Amino acid sequence: MQGSLGNTIWSICYFVVLFGLSLYGLHRYVIVYLFLKYRNRPPLPVARFEELPRITVQLPVFNEMYVVERLLDSVAALDYPRDRLQVQVLDDSTDETTEIAAKQVERLRGEGLDIELIHRTDRTGFKAGALEHGMLSCTGEYILILDADFVPTPDMLQRTVHYFTDPKVGMIQTRWGHLNRTYSLLTRVQAMFLDGHLLLEQTARSRSGRFFNFNGTAGLWRRSCIADAGGWQHDTLTEDLDLSYRAQLNGWKFVFLADLVTPAELPVDMNGFKSQQHRWTKGSIQTCKKLLPSVWRSKLPLLIKIEATAHLTSHYAYLLLFLLCALMHPSAGGGTYSPWRMFLVDIPIYLSASLPATVFYVCAQRALYPRGWLKELLLMPMVLALGVGLAINNARAVLEALLGHQSEFTRTPKYGIRSKTQSWKHARYIPIKTFLPFVELGFALYFTYLLKFAVEHDQWMNAAFLVLFQVGFSYVALCSLAQWVPALRFPGRDTGSPLPA
Repeated sequence: MQGSLGNTIWSICYFVVLFGLSLYGLHRYVIVYLFLKYRNRPPLPVARFEELPRITVQLPVFNEMYVVERLLDSVAALDYPRDRLQVQVLDDSTDETTEIAAKQVERLRGEGLDIELIHRTDRTGFKAGALEHGMLSCTGEYILILDADFVPTPDMLQRTVHYFTDPKVGMIQTRWGHLNRTYSLLTRVQAMFLDGHLLLEQTARSRSGRFFNFNGTAGLWRRSCIADAGGWQHDTLTEDLDLSYRAQLNGWKFVFLADLVTPAELPVDMNGFKSQQHRWTKGSIQTCKKLLPSVWRSKLPLLIKIEATAHLTSHYAYLLLFLLCALMHPSAGGGTYSPWRMFLVDIPIYLSASLPATVFYVCAQRALYPRGWLKELLLMPMVLALGVGLAINNARAVLEALLGHQSEFTRTPKYGIRSKTQSWKHARYIPIKTFLPFVELGFALYFTYLLKFAVEHDQWMNAAFLVLFQVGFSYVALCSLAQWVPALRFPGRDTGSPLPA
């Protein structure tokens, strides 16, 4: 009797989780459909400024000693009248970044650029606090925000500012590019992750009239839009998503320019990548808790409310994925493997989890690389595996947000890496402060056991699916733990800039 009750409870939990994942999988198909429907309808400015307006470029930086000089050089090369351009280096750094930036600022000021270094001695509000502080001395009607690892093209402002001739436009977002896309397996997979979001999701949402978000950088804001929406607030870790929704709830229009690419550097180390994912996931759920009730209280059309809900809750999928991992066991559901279980359990898992993601990312690569997208298919198993491997890291972020656990804005380390001839392993390391890699390693061992069990019992479809889990957790755990050796060998050591490999 107890065994039967246990199997019933397991079955209910399993199919609830599966149903939740299926909904998010269905949403990916909706995004693909909207992208294909609207991809040939690019936005156009309603007019052009007869006299170019004044623009402020805000550069929030924190301990970016390896990339801040590159950033300032690229900003100085912007093709825009110097008498209509202000540059603010919003520096919260506690390392050599401030000294490096100060020298560059002094040089550029001598060349006629209106640029100032604003150094805060505390990180109140983190990035949002720095942007808010910069607004006190901002002189531009429009504001370009660039993170330290971005390299804007010289024509960026000329190709964006004219969209503000529409008085209803509050923000213009450009698409991120990838300076070091081919540096490693990790950067190639990250690029595919971001391409899916930055091309498919942003294009689909913006051109179909749904809410979409400023990505935190490589975009321009109308200053009055920021003020009207309540300004930068730092009660979430995703101040960009928070402000975006508040502005759109107030009726402002956003523009996404898929064809204007602003290159940036992808994280080259696993722990930096996981830290970034943790911050984005946690901040997204914090914003969901804060603003989703306002979305549903608004007079927005029902379809926009539904899409906004899917957008703001999308990271709950990681919590469901973690629960799915916990529910997988060869003895679960009665302990027997039959065609019935294959059709009702294994195939639905694939159709609800793997297939939508595959269609989503393949569509993005095909749109971006019409002639070379087929070779990207070789990476698709690793894309799916890494998504699984992030389940514990990101599920933890979801739980922290739900429980109200506060944490600081942890910057993603960037090392000025652009080519395979460079190495980041001699740069200063960020200490590992979590035992999570050991938990991920435990899951990798557990799925190795499940995979072995499936092979021994001729459960080949199940085995093919379990490989993604085993590889994903193994890759994430081992790459994370690999950083322990240099961190222990050279604790806190500064060996200067990345050296050639």
